[in-house]
Amino acid sequence: MIKLSVVVPVRDVELYISDALTSLIRNARRDFEFIVVDDGSTDATGQIVEDFREDLPGLVVLRNERPVGLADARNLGVSLASGRYLTFMDGDDWLAPGYLADLVGAIERLGCDFVRVDHVQVEGRRRVIHRAPPATREVVLKPRDHILPAEVRTMVDYPYAWAGIYRRDLGDLLTFPGRLHTAEDRPWIWRLHRQASSFGVVSLAGLFYRRMVPGSLTRIGDARQLHFFDAFDLVFADLEEEFAPKAARTFCALLAHHLELADRFSPELRARFEQRGAEALRRLPGDLLAETRLDPERDQILRRLLEAR
Repeated sequence: MIKLSVVVPVRDVELYISDALTSLIRNARRDFEFIVVDDGSTDATGQIVEDFREDLPGLVVLRNERPVGLADARNLGVSLASGRYLTFMDGDDWLAPGYLADLVGAIERLGCDFVRVDHVQVEGRRRVIHRAPPATREVVLKPRDHILPAEVRTMVDYPYAWAGIYRRDLGDLLTFPGRLHTAEDRPWIWRLHRQASSFGVVSLAGLFYRRMVPGSLTRIGDARQLHFFDAFDLVFADLEEEFAPKAARTFCALLAHHLELADRFSPELRARFEQRGAEALRRLPGDLLAETRLDPERDQILRRLLEAR
C-alpha cells in the first residue's frame, strides 16, 4: 500500500533535476511513489529523469509532448497518485534527507486534512528560512479561521503547494485551475482554506526552494503573466463577503508588485497588463477599494494606473 505520492512537474530544468531526484533517493521508502510529469521539455531533462529509473524506487514518469503548464501538469500527477497522502515538489528544488518521512509523521500525528510547513529559500549560496504565518504550531486548526484578518499575513498569503502534505481523499480540493500558467496556487489555497475541515502547521523546513532561476516565470515577462488576473477572478468568484477585504488587499498588493516589475514586459504586453489591471480595480466595489490601503508607494502606483486608464 502506498502511503505518500510525491508529484514533481518538470520542464527544461536540466541544470537542477539531478539534485531534485537525488534528494528523493535520500527520502525514498517502499511505500512512497514519485510521479514525475515532464511537461514538454526540450532540453536534456527527460533523459536525465530516465537515467534515475534504476536508482529511485517508486519512480513513475509521464511526458507531455506539448507543454500544458504547471497547473495541468500537477493535475495529471495528482490523477495518477495512489498514496494516502500527497505532496508536491518542483523540479528545480530539493529536499533534506528524511524530510518526507517527517511530513508523513506530522499529518499522522495531527490527524487533520492537511499540514503546512516552513521552507528554505535559496538564492545562490544564501539560505533563509521562511515560516508559514501562524505562530500556533502542532495543534489542529480550522482553515477558515486563518484567512483573516485582511491587513495581516495569513495562510492564504502562503500559497506554496509544495510547503505541505495533504490527504488525497480531499479530492477536487487538490486540483489546480487548468490552463493557468502563473498564480495557479492562489485560487487553490483559497479554496482549500474555505472548504477543508482541518489543518495544522508544524515547524519543519526541509524543502529548499530556488528563487530567481533563469527561465522561471518570476523572471520572464511574457503573456503568461496575464493569467494573474484570471487566477484572481477565480478567487473572487462566489467569495463570501467576510473574506472580500482580504482578497482585495492581496490582489492590490500583488498587482502593485507586478507593476513595479513592469520593465520586464514588452511595451505591448505592458499596455495589456495595465489595461487589465485598471479594469480589475474598477470591478471592485468602490467602498472596498477605498478601504484597501497599502504602503504609500504602492497606493500611488495603483492611483496612477487608474488615472492613466
